Amino acid sequence: MDRVLIAESGSTKTDWRLISQSGLVTGFQTSGINPYLLSSEEIHQLLRDSLKPDTIQQPERIYFYGAGCSAPDQQEKLFRILSSFFKDAEIHVACDMLAAARSLCGEKPGIVCILGTGSNSCFYDGQEIKERHVSLGYLAGDEGSGNYLGKRILQYYAYKTFDEELNHSFEQLFGQDAGAIVRRLYSEPFPNRYLASFVQLLKQNRGHYMVENIIEDGLNDFFHFHIMKFRQSWNYPLYFTGSIAFEFEDVLKTLCSQYEFDLGRIEKSPADGLAAFHQKEWGFLLSE
Repeated sequence: MDRVLIAESGSTKTDWRLISQSGLVTGFQTSGINPYLLSSEEIHQLLRDSLKPDTIQQPERIYFYGAGCSAPDQQEKLFRILSSFFKDAEIHVACDMLAAARSLCGEKPGIVCILGTGSNSCFYDGQEIKERHVSLGYLAGDEGSGNYLGKRILQYYAYKTFDEELNHSFEQLFGQDAGAIVRRLYSEPFPNRYLASFVQLLKQNRGHYMVENIIEDGLNDFFHFHIMKFRQSWNYPLYFTGSIAFEFEDVLKTLCSQYEFDLGRIEKSPADGLAAFHQKEWGFLLSE
C-alpha cells in the first residue's frame, strides 16, 4: 500500500488528505459533497472540476466520510461515483460521525458531536458507533449548528428584535432587503449554507448580550435535545468538531461545566486526526 486518500466532507466543504508510505500528507479542499443535496451528475462534475487524478497521484485505497452518508443507498451512490472516478482504487464510504469519532477518540469511547453547517452526535465505544439519534436536518433539526443559529439571526433582524447596533451590523453584512434574502433562501441551492453564513454577524459582535444569548441558547438546545439523551454522557468525555464548535469553544466549555460533563477535545476539522488514524492503521510513517 503506497497511497491512501481520505475525504472528510460536510455540506459546505470537503477536506482531503493524501497519505504516502513515506508519511508525507498532502492536504487540499473542495466544496462539500452531500448526496442528499447534490445529484450524481453534480457530484461527478464537482470531482471533475476539483480533483485531477494525474496531479494527486492515483490512490490505492480511498476512505470517504461524509454528511448524508449514513443510509446504505447514499453510501452506494457515493461508492458508484468514486469508483467511476478512481477506477483502480479500493473504496470505502462511511458517515461523517465515524470520521469525527475516529479522529477525536481514536480507540477510546466518548460522546462525539459535530457542530458545523449542520449538527449530529453519537456514542462511540472506541471501535464503532453504538448509538446515535435521528438527524432531522436543516429544515426541522440541526440544533446548535450554523444554519440553526443563522435562522435565529434572520428572525431577530426580520422581526425587528435587534437593537440599532446589531441591525446596522446585519445590514452592513447582508444588505437591507429582507425580501431579497427570503427569495434567495427559498429559490437558490444550498439554503443551509446560506443560513450558516449569517453566523458571521455573531463572530463580529461577541460580547453583545443579544449575540451571546443567541449562541448560548442555540448550543444549549443541542445539549438538551441530544447530549443529555445519551445515558453515557455522564460517564465518558464529550468531543466536538466543526466550525461552530471551534468558533464558540468558550460557550461549550461553560455549558459542559454547568451540566457537569467531562470535556475532551474540540477540533475545527477531523481531517488531520483522520490522517493520523489511518497512518497508524496502515503502519505508515508518521510525518513530523
